[in-house]
Amino acid sequence: MISPLDHAAMAEARAHHDRLTKPRGALGALEDVAVQLAGIAAVSPPPLPEPVALAIFAGDHGVHDQGVSPWPQEVTQQMVANFLAGGAVANAFAGQVGASVTVVDVGVNGDLPEAPGLVSRKVRRGTADLSLGPAMTEAEALRAREAGAEVAERLVAQGARCLVTGDMGIANTTASAALICAYTGKQPGEVTGRGTGIDDAMLAHKIAIVTRALEVNQGRDPLAALGGLEHAAIAGYLLKAAELRIPVILDGVIAGSAALAAAAIEPEAAGYWIAGHRSAEPGHTAALAHLGLRPLVDLELRLGEGTGGLLAHPLVVAAARVLHEVATFDAAGVTDKEALA
Repeated sequence: MISPLDHAAMAEARAHHDRLTKPRGALGALEDVAVQLAGIAAVSPPPLPEPVALAIFAGDHGVHDQGVSPWPQEVTQQMVANFLAGGAVANAFAGQVGASVTVVDVGVNGDLPEAPGLVSRKVRRGTADLSLGPAMTEAEALRAREAGAEVAERLVAQGARCLVTGDMGIANTTASAALICAYTGKQPGEVTGRGTGIDDAMLAHKIAIVTRALEVNQGRDPLAALGGLEHAAIAGYLLKAAELRIPVILDGVIAGSAALAAAAIEPEAAGYWIAGHRSAEPGHTAALAHLGLRPLVDLELRLGEGTGGLLAHPLVVAAARVLHEVATFDAAGVTDKEALA
């Protein structure tokens, strides 16, 4: 059961912000984040959203066979090993903000040896080719969602007070574009991007594959028919965090498309999510607009892994810290021009 944000706490946070020693609204979007955090926690000021935990959900995609990515599929498995060894960009950014890193195998097309930080919840070895039919069954999508929910619950039980979404899966931007089309009504040409760096010819081919996928899967559940196992797992992760009243910082286009699926299942959950950044992928802008989320930063990132969400985490902490530490006009003995009006 996901409860709405607590509007009384949000009103108190907004009123408290207006009493702080600064012009009203001077902190822009950070004030909105502080108010949102109060609504999530049902108290003002809200607790600081730390410690923070990153979960990277990994899965392969059958649509890779259609030539939509210049990278070989085995890179998914190789990057999982890189995450576990601490050698990826996500690891560097996680170290900067003190985030724990958990890697979750929900659909890698290969065997992964046991390792510290790896959670094995493989539903199947990659999805089927979504341009030929459903990527997975609805039962498989549900299993992946349950795996994501389990990870969120575990991280919160271990003390995390803010979660970040991460992903790894070669060709997953193709699935993301298809999901965004299905949930927003946008056309493939509007939301399909260059992913890991494709040329014009491959982009045109990728758009055609997304178009075909939408046609052959018309009338089916979008998450199962068009998504990846990591999309389904992230959807479950997002829904469980909302149930537990824990904020989640969304990363890029993979997280955005998974969030569309989660919001279709439980619309109230979207109030618990913060858009860490705007990806360079055009579909991400469409997904955030549909969700009503404002990205905190725009650095033209297109890496995934949770990198943009991790970079945004200090901003989210700062938003909450203002309510805890900044003096009011009365307490500081500073004249409030609003009081003179």
